[in-house]
Amino acid sequence: MLAAVSPTMNVSVETESRSTTVDVTDRIAAAVPDYLESGTCTAFVQHTTAGLVVQEDEPRLRGDLESFLGDLVPDEGHAHDELDGNADAHLRAALLGPDVTIPIVDGELALGTWQSVLLVECDGPRTRTVTVTTVGDADRH
Repeated sequence: MLAAVSPTMNVSVETESRSTTVDVTDRIAAAVPDYLESGTCTAFVQHTTAGLVVQEDEPRLRGDLESFLGDLVPDEGHAHDELDGNADAHLRAALLGPDVTIPIVDGELALGTWQSVLLVECDGPRTRTVTVTTVGDADRH
């Protein structure tokens, strides 16, 4: 095995509403180089009003997640709203975090049976950029 760092890859994600989730698992998996046998994959959303989570990609649960964030953070009444009216989106994204790290085993993302990587949009619709970096051991063949 040889240590390998793959080139960083950017994935573009279009969102269609202010609050939504988009399954980006396949796009992140496609960024894992074929020669990488084991290691880690980190995906990072380059925005302060969106986040990434590992969660089940089931429509009702995705709706529950959006409702949960709305219940935790009210839409209005924040100081930052005086600037651009999206403080709620920043606060919701802060709860989620901008990144996830997933093990790579046998060249594949080692996600559990029901796990997917979801981009959670808090201030759309927008075009979001997810940066994917992998580090690990490359097969010599």
